Amino acid sequence: MFRNYLKIAWRNLQRNKTFSLINILGLALGMACSLIILLWVQDELAMDQFHANDERIFRVMENQAWAGQDVSTTPSTPGILAENLKKDFPEVEKAAMMTWEQNMLLTVGNTFGKEKGRFASGDFLTIFSFPLKQGDARTALARPDAIVISEKLAQKYFPHQDALGKVIRVDNTDDMMVTGVVGELPEHTSLKFDYLMSWERFVKYNAWVKEWGNNGPRAFVLLNKKADSEKVSAKIKDYIKQKTNKQTNNIELFLQKNSDAYLHSNFKNGKLDGGRIEYVRLFIIVAVFILVIACINFMNLATARSVKRAKEVGVRKVVGAMRQSLMGQFVGESLLISFLALFVAILVVAMVLPVFNELTEKHLTFRFADPFFWLVLLALTLLTGLVSGSYPALFLSSLKPVVVLKGVLKFKPSATFFRKGLVVFQFSLSIMLIVGMIIIYRQIHYIQTKNLGFDKENLVYMPLEGDLKKNYPTFRSELLTQPGIKSVSASWSDPLEVGSSTIGVNWRGKDTTQRILFNQTAVHYDYLKAMDIRLKEGREFSPDYGTDTTNYIINEESARKIGYKNPIGQELTFWGRKGIIVGVVKNYHINSLHVAIEPLILHMQRKEFDGVVLIRAEKGRTKEALENLESTFRKFNPRYPFEYKFTDQEFGNNYKSENIISKLANYFAFLAIFISCLGLFGLAAFTAEQRTKEIGIRKVLGASITNIVLMLSKDFLVLVLLSSVVALPVAWWAMDSWLEKFATNRIDIEWWMLAVAVLASLAIALFTISFQSIKAALMNPVKSLKTE
Repeated sequence: MFRNYLKIAWRNLQRNKTFSLINILGLALGMACSLIILLWVQDELAMDQFHANDERIFRVMENQAWAGQDVSTTPSTPGILAENLKKDFPEVEKAAMMTWEQNMLLTVGNTFGKEKGRFASGDFLTIFSFPLKQGDARTALARPDAIVISEKLAQKYFPHQDALGKVIRVDNTDDMMVTGVVGELPEHTSLKFDYLMSWERFVKYNAWVKEWGNNGPRAFVLLNKKADSEKVSAKIKDYIKQKTNKQTNNIELFLQKNSDAYLHSNFKNGKLDGGRIEYVRLFIIVAVFILVIACINFMNLATARSVKRAKEVGVRKVVGAMRQSLMGQFVGESLLISFLALFVAILVVAMVLPVFNELTEKHLTFRFADPFFWLVLLALTLLTGLVSGSYPALFLSSLKPVVVLKGVLKFKPSATFFRKGLVVFQFSLSIMLIVGMIIIYRQIHYIQTKNLGFDKENLVYMPLEGDLKKNYPTFRSELLTQPGIKSVSASWSDPLEVGSSTIGVNWRGKDTTQRILFNQTAVHYDYLKAMDIRLKEGREFSPDYGTDTTNYIINEESARKIGYKNPIGQELTFWGRKGIIVGVVKNYHINSLHVAIEPLILHMQRKEFDGVVLIRAEKGRTKEALENLESTFRKFNPRYPFEYKFTDQEFGNNYKSENIISKLANYFAFLAIFISCLGLFGLAAFTAEQRTKEIGIRKVLGASITNIVLMLSKDFLVLVLLSSVVALPVAWWAMDSWLEKFATNRIDIEWWMLAVAVLASLAIALFTISFQSIKAALMNPVKSLKTE
């Protein structure tokens, strides 16, 4: 019997080639999209879960409450936190500190290069399961001069040698001994590094990390097997208050599972508020949408063409076929189409995956050796086949032989209503994706073109390191003589991120019970000129004023917080140093556009120069400026490689995730519309076929081609309009929720964005339908009526 059903199914596919192709292609595209997203979601969910003790590894987080501001959450902690947690809490089996990623110069003989790495304390390599190929994880970071390097660096600096025990010179100042070699890091790690250096070296050059009042490094703990993470989190909540003996301290600690941090990194007012997990959910929803759209195509075409199978069902029932066997046959046909679609989908994914990987910066591959992968494929195919074939099977198997054998099958109003409802649902999903595509694109465009309060074009910055630190004034003076260079300055912070903040700011009349957080950075002369920041009142720092080393420039937000009506010339005490406010600048963005502009204090660098050099090139002469910058740099800092960054490019990199989402939204919206139009094309073709004689009669009676096209098109266009009524409120709510992540730097959802989505849907639907409508309208009525 099964063999017989298979033959019938195959013959039906061959007999109705156009509709079979539409069904297979629609399902294949839906399944291909779902498969790609499944691979991406698997990759995202696997991040940081490869560590042997994953369930017991936590990072320590801080909630900070400041006057007039929401609670802010940060992974930055005091540099002495880990060792004290391990000492004071028996539940903490191991603890380690780790810094942010840093670029440092490594030199071995004549080989040198800037490499990316971190400083980490002793327990780091025993907490995490990074593949240590040489050395002992327990002692590799114990020595003050220890450095653990990657296999890549070992091959670069010690080719054909055993790197263990060899010496590497760091920043031309310290000799470090290789105490370990780490194998290639797993793809699913968010902690990237090419080297790890001992914590003692970091402390040596950063004494501030020994104080409870200074934050910066990250703290990680490994809890013992019996520890309850929630109870430990509650126990350490007021730990910093206890250590500093300040009950007014506004900092509270809590634990977050390390493998959760990648996907759950956003906090709002001290509470978890999403992160990349939102994109994971969004992609899953999109995959479901597109697969449902493809299944709806199948349902609609199968039920619409049921008139062709009605007599077959009637005959089968007369000769004794049971409803269950008929349902099995039709579901079987659906499953056959699903498996054929799966084969096509795998080919599509194989072709598209390299492009998708390049776009998302992933390394997704088919996991053919993984049994779970095959189970997922089988489940996806069976689910698609059962969902798409269920309603047609129920409908066809319910037909009564007495009715269908008398003549032409007429659909009941309920069946017609259901089919139209499916079209409405299908296009509603498509319109939602189009609205999302438009709004995401507009938001990304708004971010990329937003006035940040300074000019990010033609602004280059480079690290202030090596001999540049002591020779910066001379280096700057010589640069200013070079053609193409307009201005030069220096800053502790790069142009797009002021990462340091403090509450150590006082002024006359300040409420001493208020704890207000100010961002701060040290700058050099011509900082405002180099950044092209607008001065609201007062002046910039100048060598003509010797007292400027203790004076301050603030932004408008700081002026508002301080409350001075006329801030110029007023006293301000910063970190215990009294000075006066000499300038107020217009607010400019010092951090991510996801947060509102915050108070900022600029002060002069007083001792050794550090941070970055800012170089503004004259418009249209950037290439010339870079050539002169390089030659001057090599003269002053020959032992370091020449490296620089364009501010506008780095700004774009900061919003890479949003750019990727924007591009994917475009592709998925197009795919959803294309699949929907495949179904609409099939339905239009079937409708035209069913009404061939009616069209012939109307043409004989004088109907024009335009009349006939409108007659065949209007029912479908009404369904698309109804879809808009359903989709627009849902799409508006969803996109408004997404835009909230951009704080005050967001667009408003305007009526025209929704109107464009509706008009685009109507135009695409009309174009799809009109092909079949015009073809039917142009048919010679003699041919359509001669068999009557």
